[in-house]
Amino acid sequence: MPSGRVPASAVKQKESGYRMSRVPHALIRLRVAACFLGGLGLFFLALALIEAKPAQAEIFGAETFTLKNGMQVVVVPNHRAPVVVHMVWYRVGAADEPPSKSGVAHFLEHLMFKGTDEVPAGEFSKIVARHGGVDNAFTSHDYTAYHQKVARDHLELVMKLEADRMTNLRINDAEVIPERDVVLEERRSRTDNDPARQFSEQFNAAQYLSHPYGGPVIGWAHEIRALTTEAALDFYRAHYAPNNAILVVVGDVTVEELKPLAETHYGALPARELEPRTRPQEPPQLAARRVEFTHERVRQPELSRSYLAPSQSAGDTEHAYPLLVLADILGGETGRIYHSLVVEQEIAAYADAYYDDFSLDLTKFMFYASPLPGVEVARLEAAVDAEIEKLLAEGVTADEVKRAQDRMVAEAVYAADSLGGTARILGMALTTGVSVEEVEAWPERIRVVTVDAVNAAARAVLRP
Repeated sequence: MPSGRVPASAVKQKESGYRMSRVPHALIRLRVAACFLGGLGLFFLALALIEAKPAQAEIFGAETFTLKNGMQVVVVPNHRAPVVVHMVWYRVGAADEPPSKSGVAHFLEHLMFKGTDEVPAGEFSKIVARHGGVDNAFTSHDYTAYHQKVARDHLELVMKLEADRMTNLRINDAEVIPERDVVLEERRSRTDNDPARQFSEQFNAAQYLSHPYGGPVIGWAHEIRALTTEAALDFYRAHYAPNNAILVVVGDVTVEELKPLAETHYGALPARELEPRTRPQEPPQLAARRVEFTHERVRQPELSRSYLAPSQSAGDTEHAYPLLVLADILGGETGRIYHSLVVEQEIAAYADAYYDDFSLDLTKFMFYASPLPGVEVARLEAAVDAEIEKLLAEGVTADEVKRAQDRMVAEAVYAADSLGGTARILGMALTTGVSVEEVEAWPERIRVVTVDAVNAAARAVLRP
């Protein structure tokens, strides 16, 4: 599970969606720091590798089964209130889009609310609302998800609605073209009108030489303008199918209650033949890249540095859990970076480190800091360099690792406290190649990380 404080614009870059709920990642520290708000961005890139260990412990008590058509179902009973969160996750996102069709995954997310033969355009959310529920949707590079929160008595209703639009979407030019304009306006207001987002987009594009993670989830404006009804339908037919979907239900329900409902509404849908999920992969990265961005609306500069890193599913997976521990040691208000730059040297307003391990392909390990007034960014950069050099030369200590493990495992207790957060953790994991068993065993996997493993991961990733 991810640890560390999620930079705000990292979340913005990772996911896009109208009416979207941005619940931060995983066993997440819920303190979300602002990132990429500055006039100067800097990053260095490095390649590294990962691998997971056997799972034995449990966090959520999730139960899972698979329908005959290949759709995976995950149930987490939580009977504290008569409420359920119902989420359908598709194993497709912006990184799976055809060339020149950037933004089509997010565009289709919009169009999924346009209706079917059974549910007229615009009625989906109204039906949910009339029954006291709320619904939402979001798109990332790796997945697209649709979710509702309703009283348990209305669970079957939202299952019927969601199953209907999985295979029966009906759209035409009269609905699609105006919605395309809505997406373009969303991009103008959220990206083109926001220096932080503009920088984040350029920063991300420079991070990846070949992989589609370098493109924005919402899409490039000139390619959004060219999206058509047929392009959206082609993407829908290629990827929206029960055997490419995961149902996650968390709340006041049991497996025995849910299974017949899932078989009735989702199990009756036909599986489709799916194309292999293949993407361009990163070539060896032999040079650091530097991005500088200035804008008249920016008042506070920021330094951002990103190293290409393994995720739980890509590269040499032995480094994944050590990198989570490393991010905890370095990041946050008790971390090395903050203590050195903010407390001791008094040259930064904030400083942090962040690692995102839920990614189907290679991900990022990041540092970011903002200088106090009167402090040159170059001085801040030198201080970050010095902290990284010290880390690589001296390594972390056994005491630091133990404290980080204690914090992270303690925080795991809170992961099951939110119905939506639990559903989101499991959905993100399963759509990025992590199993339910691995999620459940997260505390144990953190506990067995060693000092040597953390230092080896740091040396493997933090290379210019």
